[in-house]
Amino acid sequence: MQAKAVILLSGGLDSATCLSIAKQEGFAAYCLSFDYGQRHRAELQAAARVAAALGADEHRVLRLDLAQFGGSALTDRRLDVPVAGVQPGIPITYVPARNTIMLSLALAWAEVLGSRDIFVGVNAVDYSGYPDCRPEYIAAFERMANLATKAGVEGGKLSLHTPLMFLSKAQIIQRGHALGVDYRLTVSCYQADEAGQACGVCDSCRLRRAGFVAAGLPDPTPYRAAT
Repeated sequence: MQAKAVILLSGGLDSATCLSIAKQEGFAAYCLSFDYGQRHRAELQAAARVAAALGADEHRVLRLDLAQFGGSALTDRRLDVPVAGVQPGIPITYVPARNTIMLSLALAWAEVLGSRDIFVGVNAVDYSGYPDCRPEYIAAFERMANLATKAGVEGGKLSLHTPLMFLSKAQIIQRGHALGVDYRLTVSCYQADEAGQACGVCDSCRLRRAGFVAAGLPDPTPYRAAT
C-alpha cells in the first residue's frame, strides 16, 4: 500500500506543484483546502480542478471563517490589496496565524489517516515575506507536532515536507511543467474574480508572471484586462 500524505492545496501554482511532487514520490494524496473567508474564493474551485487532474485520492474543503477576525486584506474587504509592486516587510495580505491553523488541522487529519507526512508549498525565495513561510517556522512546527500528538509520542515521527522552500518561482514552474502540471487550472491572484481571472498587479500576480518569464514558458494566466 502507498504511504498516505496530507497536502495543503490552496489551488495556486505552488500548492499544485507540491501535490504533483508528492504524487511523484509515491504518496497517496489526501488534499486539504480551506474556505477561510478569503476574497479570492475562486482558488477553491481551482483546488478542486487541480486535485482531480493530478489524481488526488481524496480532497476535502474545511470552512474556517478567519474573516471574523480580519486583520488582512485577504479577509477584510475594507482593506485594499496592494498593487504597487512587491515591497520589503510583511504586507497587509499576511493572514494572522493562517499557516499555523491550517497545518494544525492537516496534522489532525494525518493522525486519523495514519499518515506521517504533510506537504505544504511554502517558499522562502520568491514570496511576499510572510513569517510562517520561513524554514525556521516549519522546523519549529515539526518539532511541536512530534511533541503534541499521540503518533509522535508513540514513536511514529511526523514529517513536514516543503519541497519548494528554496526554489525560485521560475524553478517551481519548471519543476511543475516537467511533471505535467497544467497551470491553467490554478488561481494565484489575491483578488481574482468569480471566473478566476487575475488582476495582474497584486504581489502574487507579479511574482507568478515574473516566474513564467524567467522560466521561459508562456504564462497561461487569464487576466481581466491587459496589464
